[in-house]
Amino acid sequence: MNKISFVVPIYNEEENIPKLVEEIQAVAPDLSSDYEILLVDDCSSDGSLSIIRRLAERIEPLHYLSFARNCGQSAALYAGFQAANGDVIITLDADLQNDPADLRQMYRHYGEFDMVNGWRFNRQDTLSKKIASRIGNFVRNWLTRETIHDTGCSLKIMNAQLLKRVRIYKGLHRFLPTLMRMEGAKVIEIKVNHRQRLFGESKYTNLQRGIEGLYDLIAVRWMQNRHLTIEVKEKK
Repeated sequence: MNKISFVVPIYNEEENIPKLVEEIQAVAPDLSSDYEILLVDDCSSDGSLSIIRRLAERIEPLHYLSFARNCGQSAALYAGFQAANGDVIITLDADLQNDPADLRQMYRHYGEFDMVNGWRFNRQDTLSKKIASRIGNFVRNWLTRETIHDTGCSLKIMNAQLLKRVRIYKGLHRFLPTLMRMEGAKVIEIKVNHRQRLFGESKYTNLQRGIEGLYDLIAVRWMQNRHLTIEVKEKK
């Protein structure tokens, strides 16, 4: 039986956190009898941390990390990955746009595959964000020789042992399917729901994503070309 760690980065999502935890708790027992929920607060400026503390007091499998300063989503995910105790790590956004119920379908593929990546086939975002995402994914796949339609979907199931080998720098969480493949992972993409944001606001703009994404893309392409693949034939 696998232990599952749900790792969720949090930044100014006070209105969404209680519902988020409730939805995770509803689906978690269907995946494993042993699980933990790890919320990583990226130095929120609203009441997110207070809500997390209160939830942690009454929900035994819920734990949290809180940063002393804002470090960004990549840092929050990386810290969560390293702190997670499970041998399976599941990530999702805190804004409730990911639907944890989709994990039941996704988890059926885990084992045969080391990473199951969500694909927001019917995205509930603005037209400009959809267009920017489509262009970004096309360029990303072209340069990294990748086939994933939606690397930006945060709903992912991953083998913890392989994931913890991946060194994540700022922005590189968007390339996790490619980085996991470099560690030998078998990756599959599954269509999932995408819900409208009800509370809070997006933390990124299209321009910001585009500039940072291009910079990160160059780094990942370099990593692919310089990656060491070693096969030991014999040792004593």
